[in-house]
Amino acid sequence: MVSCVRLHRSLPCFHRAVGGLRWRSSYTPAPSITAAPVRTLVDEQINIKAHFLPRHSPVTVCAQMHSEDGDLWEAFAHYNTDADGTVSLTSDQSVGGSYLGCEPMGLFWSLQPAPGGREGLRQVTISGSLKGSPLHPSTCAISALLLTPERPPSLDIYRLRKKNVEIPFVVHVSLIEGHVSPCEAEGAELAAVTTERWYVAPGVRRTPVRHGGIIGTLFLPPGPGPFPAMLDLWGMGGGLVEYRAALFASRGYASLSLAYIGHKELPAPHNRMNVGDSYFKRAFQLLQDHPQVCAGKVGIIGLSFGVYLALRTAAQPGINPSCLVCVNGPAGSTVKLSDTEGRTEAFEDLFNFNCHLFPLFSVFLPSSELKYWSFDNKGHVSFKDVSLPANLSPENMVKVENIDCPLMFIVGEDDLSSASKENADLVWLICCFICPQIEETLKAAGKSHLFTRLSYPGAGHLIEPPYMPNSRASLWSAKPKKLITLWGGHPAPHAAAQEDSWRKILHFMEFNLRQ
Repeated sequence: MVSCVRLHRSLPCFHRAVGGLRWRSSYTPAPSITAAPVRTLVDEQINIKAHFLPRHSPVTVCAQMHSEDGDLWEAFAHYNTDADGTVSLTSDQSVGGSYLGCEPMGLFWSLQPAPGGREGLRQVTISGSLKGSPLHPSTCAISALLLTPERPPSLDIYRLRKKNVEIPFVVHVSLIEGHVSPCEAEGAELAAVTTERWYVAPGVRRTPVRHGGIIGTLFLPPGPGPFPAMLDLWGMGGGLVEYRAALFASRGYASLSLAYIGHKELPAPHNRMNVGDSYFKRAFQLLQDHPQVCAGKVGIIGLSFGVYLALRTAAQPGINPSCLVCVNGPAGSTVKLSDTEGRTEAFEDLFNFNCHLFPLFSVFLPSSELKYWSFDNKGHVSFKDVSLPANLSPENMVKVENIDCPLMFIVGEDDLSSASKENADLVWLICCFICPQIEETLKAAGKSHLFTRLSYPGAGHLIEPPYMPNSRASLWSAKPKKLITLWGGHPAPHAAAQEDSWRKILHFMEFNLRQ
């Protein structure tokens, strides 16, 4: 009887133990995917990890987002889970999809318009072979990648550019079973997470500038200042481009993005650059005179034709910038000047297109430059020969020897829009043109310590802040004839160039504007 009682009393404990064991053995957490941080600036990395998956199994990680034009952009990568059933994009290798290898931010810089989107988004086909191209060592499999059935060989003719910097890019990152493409797995997500990619940090202030004829946007970092500052100049696409200036402010630099062509509030007529040296000098001085700016710590950055303008402004008497950053552009004007102030002659409106309403789709080149245009076998135009040294007038060249500040010059060796690489071996010209010539001129003036050159194999013309996709070609004019211009750059080496150059630009600015 005693033994029976003891057995009866022990049964609940036994059942609890067995039930607990059964619960632990049968419970499997649902697959999950995490992104840390989920809300960040566009130049910061995100750590993406997937958990609670079958061991040694194929999975696909997909990123999708809508541009401000409403177009769907996407990228995806194939991974194999490890012995713990996890995948980390920071350390694991992609074996297929939009990119190959260990690329922590590959889902972002490899974004492309999704198949089936707006007509024309994916009409440009790749011509020629990538064999022999100066690819970055991490991209030896690019040619094989471009031939995968998941990613048909094409280029995107619309650039993904931020227009409203006060709202983020919202990126949906999902986890899919197997090695598939997004269109094959619609509605089959195992897990998902949403991330926000911002150009403005909390507290950054955006102020439109319409003062003394200056057309621009001023960004100020949080706090009272005073701050070091940058004058931000873009290329001949025109308009007012704000996202790089916003990002500088997010990194602690006051920044003025300046319009100089193709903006409806600039002086007419709009078929010419109708502002000159005094305009850029006033913009520079507006920054210097701002009560929240360190007057002696103002630099200038330029991309493409903005390089010429940055150098020309820096060479003016009384400007004295603290540093210059030049990205893929000439040291002489590629269009004929109409006066000593640097204004240009009228441009021919090649396609009778309303340039002041649609500045990014206008052809800002005079008819005399048409002979220097070159076309590939698909009819896509390269403006590279327009800026060859032999095709520039000596009177259009900047007197770089008059510049007395540190200068960083960044070159994409696959630039198809500006003739940078072709001039790399030249040691002198009547007047300096691009990187090597600037270097020789500064050496001759005893200022070689002021010059820094960064050169990136496989990178194209549009070296911008990191982790955004490159456009090897994009739409230049739309009506009545579609014209596509070539920028150059292969995806992975261009992405690597953007990441490395941005880090070095910020270091260059830190050294020259804060010390």
